[in-house]
Amino acid sequence: MTEGPPAVESHRLTKRFGRQLAVDAVDLAVPPGTVYGFLGPNGSGKTTTIRLLLGLVRPTAGRHALLGQPMPAGAGRVLPRVGALIEGPGFHPYLSGRDNLRRLDAVDRTADPAGTGRRVDTALARVGLTAAAGKRFRAYSLGMRQRLALAAATLSPRELLILDEPTNGLDPQGTREVRALIAALAREGATVLLSTHLLSEVEQICSHVGVMHRGRLVAQSALADLRAGAAPRATVETDRPADAARVLAGLGLPEVSTGTGTASGMLAGIAPEKVVATLVHDGVPVRGFTVAAPDLEDVFVSLTGEGFDVSG
Repeated sequence: MTEGPPAVESHRLTKRFGRQLAVDAVDLAVPPGTVYGFLGPNGSGKTTTIRLLLGLVRPTAGRHALLGQPMPAGAGRVLPRVGALIEGPGFHPYLSGRDNLRRLDAVDRTADPAGTGRRVDTALARVGLTAAAGKRFRAYSLGMRQRLALAAATLSPRELLILDEPTNGLDPQGTREVRALIAALAREGATVLLSTHLLSEVEQICSHVGVMHRGRLVAQSALADLRAGAAPRATVETDRPADAARVLAGLGLPEVSTGTGTASGMLAGIAPEKVVATLVHDGVPVRGFTVAAPDLEDVFVSLTGEGFDVSG
């Protein structure tokens, strides 16, 4: 990660559609050189925020900047340095993958026309589409279309990449390849804003994270700091899980649940030894007791109160 102003920055960024408040005073700060995971339940305002950042829709209030340039005033200067994949790829269906990329390269005023062939071939190879480069786009599968969109976003060197669900439609091998590509681009100095519904993806490649909920940014920090700030989960092994759950709830542990032979809850500042002592005092047999650091799903649910399939 490099020092300097945020690669993406917003202040009170707001968007209304009639009476609906889709984005509510969002203050983003994406450090340069990071992979920033952008999470949110369905309808949280995540995609609308991305469209605001790129100037695809106008904000109702607030301001923002990309790579230190105010938007939309600086769009002409900054957007050539930004690659984006938003809400799925859009290409000419009757052109081949290679010809689609050649057309995109031709309209890039910052690209040397003499290098078009080299750039296109490199981009196709990077996403594993060399063998299918001559096929028409309309014959591409969803995964191949997503790969071509990634090739387009990285056709020329970019300082900032804004990617909306880049692994959508890819098989497990393709997903691993895209994760490796994102990590490699970050190592080369690019900043990546990654919108995804895959928490495993965030945990594997993101250094920072922002969580949207009902149009608001409810958390933003380094991933390690976000997890460190969440309460650990205590799990009791017992042949009376319902009674154990009652004791945990009586102690004030939130998010109490039961499983086969277990009961668990978030410690939330309660000492583990107090939990064990209370269980024994109340006659609940304790066969085992463990305390585990929260995973990203636990953190996400604690922030939003919703499940982790967050494809909005």
